[in-house]
Amino acid sequence: MVPLQYYIIMPRKIKQIIKELEKEGFSNRGGKGRHRNFFHEKGVALTISGKLNDDAKPYQEKLVRQKIEEVK
Repeated sequence: MVPLQYYIIMPRKIKQIIKELEKEGFSNRGGKGRHRNFFHEKGVALTISGKLNDDAKPYQEKLVRQKIEEVK
C-alpha cells in the first residue's frame, strides 16, 4: 500500500470552478478572449481567465473561495 503523502493532489479545472460559481448564484457576464466576468446580485464580481480544460491556479482557487464567502 502506498502512503498517503505520495499521492499528488491534482488542481481543479477552470470548468469546475465555473460550475461552483454558478451554483452559488454568480452569473457569467461574458468577457474578452479567455476571460470570463462573473457577477453576483449582492455586488460581488470577479474575473476568471483560462481555457475550460486548463488547471486552475492556486490564486484562482483562493479568490473563488473568498468571493463565495463574501456572498454567504
